[in-house]
Amino acid sequence: MIYLDYSATTPVHKDVLDTFCKVTNEFIGNPNSLHDLGSKSKDLIDAANKQIADILKVKESEIIYTSGSSESNNTVIKGICLKYPNRKHIITTKFEHSSIYGPIGYLQTLGYEVEFVDSDSNGLVNLEHLKSLLKKDTILVSIGAVNSEIGIIQPINEIGKTIKENSNAFFHSDITQIVGKKEIDLSNVDLASFSAHKFYGIKGIGGLIKKEGIDIIPLIHGGKSTTKYRSGTPTVALIASMAKALRLAYEKLGSYEQIRKFNEYLQKELVFNKNVKINSNEKCIAHILNLSVIGVKPESLLHALEKHEIYISTQTACSSTNSLSKSVLSLTNDEERAKSSIRISLSYNTTKEELDEFIKIFKNEVTKLLEVAHENN
Repeated sequence: MIYLDYSATTPVHKDVLDTFCKVTNEFIGNPNSLHDLGSKSKDLIDAANKQIADILKVKESEIIYTSGSSESNNTVIKGICLKYPNRKHIITTKFEHSSIYGPIGYLQTLGYEVEFVDSDSNGLVNLEHLKSLLKKDTILVSIGAVNSEIGIIQPINEIGKTIKENSNAFFHSDITQIVGKKEIDLSNVDLASFSAHKFYGIKGIGGLIKKEGIDIIPLIHGGKSTTKYRSGTPTVALIASMAKALRLAYEKLGSYEQIRKFNEYLQKELVFNKNVKINSNEKCIAHILNLSVIGVKPESLLHALEKHEIYISTQTACSSTNSLSKSVLSLTNDEERAKSSIRISLSYNTTKEELDEFIKIFKNEVTKLLEVAHENN
């Protein structure tokens, strides 16, 4: 098997799974219970919390545990906007995840105004346009650190400074696709979402960083857990395993240069036909390579590759004739590219041997699919 879909989800690291199993068996007490077993579980959560806070350079009190980034994004967007109902202006980009657009779309039905900030030819936020959009009633700006489809890395620090210097709006960033891959400075970010399964952790646990002094309406009510902002019995084993996953992922940050070289190698080798177009650019994270094969349906290429046990992803699980990637369309302004894009995502686990085999099979399958497309036309 050649797995090249790490940006969708990563395999659980063995040490992370070991931690989960050990904690599940040995720390059975509810951390909110007053007895000794509960205290031991709470102490373990506190230790995990400190480790995560130290790695991300935030305060321990600023971490809220959720089921993952989708819940974190919904908690932020609904929680901030419903807390301050007199300010109904939201700013975002055309490169966000559906778990950003979903709650924003819901708020639009409640009368909120949503505006999209312009970007340059590389997909980077136009700071001057952002400044011009900020208004007295702007309550939230939500801009992801890394686009999940193309890999565009936004200048989060500069964006945060622009917002703080020109408004009273809160700045939220979905940092899901950068955590565990590159260092990120959150000093100018008010709220940030992440999920463990993107950095070799277990599915079902994630986090929301909410800086001190910021108040939100909880998405889930019902009493205090590890924080009043998200009720429910704390998942001790999942929290401990996420702390382990984060630490292990950050120990691998030094592999970024090797992943970048692999990305460049793929770009060089895969453009063997004029119909193959690279959509990712120099401003994108090395772990993601988005490309289009003009004239070939992305799901057809995906299924052709999976017959060889090679796994990549498309813009959607099953694209219709009219479906297209909004991110690729926004970046390239080319509907053909947007209709035929695929994403290859790499990891420190990726090997040169895997890529060589993938390149060989990719070329063969693309050639066959283009021939079929030509015959049908």
